[in-house]
Amino acid sequence: MDELDAAIVRELQADARQTNRDLARTVGIAPSTCLERVRLLRERGVIGGYHAEIDLAALNRHVQALLNVQVRPLSRDVIDGFKAYVTGLPEVLEVFVVAGGDDFLVHVAVPSVDSLHGFLMDRFSKRREIVGFRSSVIYQHARNPVIAPL
Repeated sequence: MDELDAAIVRELQADARQTNRDLARTVGIAPSTCLERVRLLRERGVIGGYHAEIDLAALNRHVQALLNVQVRPLSRDVIDGFKAYVTGLPEVLEVFVVAGGDDFLVHVAVPSVDSLHGFLMDRFSKRREIVGFRSSVIYQHARNPVIAPL
């Protein structure tokens, strides 16, 4: 990726809905060049898609939590099976398979603390492969909206 590609990626992360003409003007190139650059970035997998940012509270998901989960036995089948199970749950936003004391970090968003408790009791406590889990309620969340190449 050269500096021009990085500028295009940065601008698309800031506003993926802008027109090709506006993007080209911002980065200082012709619209045809910009269109070709964006096409090549998609083909190379640098741009994997365009997404809408959703306000979780507007969807009645006022409480977010991170769940640290341990599963046993540690095997590819157990890890793949649990990952498939949790990614299919509507409360789950993201799933990370991690190293260390825990095997998974699961990001959930639910309507209330009571619904978080119900989710853990109904969806996690009964799973035989789960040997332990901890939940941490998220008070605030921030993310860097623009990711630059290093």
